[in-house]
Amino acid sequence: MTNLLEFDDIHYAYPSCKESLSGVTFSIKKGAKVALVGPNGAGKTTLLLMCNGVLEPSKGRVLLDGEPLKYNSRSLREVRKKVGLVFQNSDTQLFAPTVYQDVAFGPLNLGMTQEEIKSAVARSLAAVGLTGYEKRPPHQLSGGEKKRAAIAGTLAMEPEVLVFDEPTSSLDPAGAADLMELLDEFNAKGTTIIISTHDVELAYLWADQIILMNKGTVLHAGTPEEVFTDPALVTSSNLRMPAVLEVYTELISRQMVEKTKSPKSVLQLVSSLEQSFNNPRKNRFLGTITVCDVDATKCDDIKTWIAEHPGFRCGAMGARAKNIAEHESIKLDFTYGVIDKGILRALVGECSVLLTPATMVPHVFRRVETYCRESGNIIAVILMNAKN
Repeated sequence: MTNLLEFDDIHYAYPSCKESLSGVTFSIKKGAKVALVGPNGAGKTTLLLMCNGVLEPSKGRVLLDGEPLKYNSRSLREVRKKVGLVFQNSDTQLFAPTVYQDVAFGPLNLGMTQEEIKSAVARSLAAVGLTGYEKRPPHQLSGGEKKRAAIAGTLAMEPEVLVFDEPTSSLDPAGAADLMELLDEFNAKGTTIIISTHDVELAYLWADQIILMNKGTVLHAGTPEEVFTDPALVTSSNLRMPAVLEVYTELISRQMVEKTKSPKSVLQLVSSLEQSFNNPRKNRFLGTITVCDVDATKCDDIKTWIAEHPGFRCGAMGARAKNIAEHESIKLDFTYGVIDKGILRALVGECSVLLTPATMVPHVFRRVETYCRESGNIIAVILMNAKN
């Protein structure tokens, strides 16, 4: 992967204030999932506003595709087609009388034809699960729906990079899980995702690159394991270790598990415990995971398949899959952490069916394959054929 965004010795100070950023240097690869992590006042939002030229450094350079950003109107218009920014407070981003007009604003300013705008709006609303909301006034939307509408407005510009300031703020746990799942879906299509957050649980589980910040500087840039398994580093940023790592550390100190690869999830922690207690499942019945591509399977066929397989646990990932489940009155056992929950059920002999959009089907297979390779368990993953 090549560097898509680079920050070279970035300094910035708001008028009459001390520096908010001081000597920030790091790079982001194309297709990465990056979390800027740090306490309030660390400089995360200021840095995000540098990504598409909302703020210009007082010193240093921001490079996109190897080229330094230029801050004239024409150059910034091109930058903002590539780098879309979603603000923490969706109300600041939604201003038009209807959702359609809001999402259409960017394409309209790009000079698209009415047919192109219509297509871009329909595609963007479908991507975030808001098809049918075109005539709704934004102020009548829930917090989660407003966030999705703001994302749709950014998606309509077809950016290569999506930047989110505290994406899960003001959302309940279910809404936050839905949103992060949506970001995974965008990333599976090749979009680079950058978020800011002080939620260490979210960052540790979701990101593949952590930029740890405090007081306007970067303390460390690396993998989640590198950052969060270093207690001194975490303490210096006024944060705490993710709960799963705290439990794992305590288990090691009690010699209940051997120190191996640090777990990122409950599933991986359970696997560590099973290995330590010499409790392999090779001679036990393991359940299966059936994957249903909702983009290639008719709703009636999905309902028929589920009816013909009583006892299967059912999960859905992605807005379209969850909307189909709701519309078709399909009872869901899992609505977040769906793949890991399917694996956990398989380990106790239960079978699951996971409803997912086409873009996430390969991700499910890769995730289960990785788990099986690391754990030694063999769990069958089957692509649903509704005719069988």
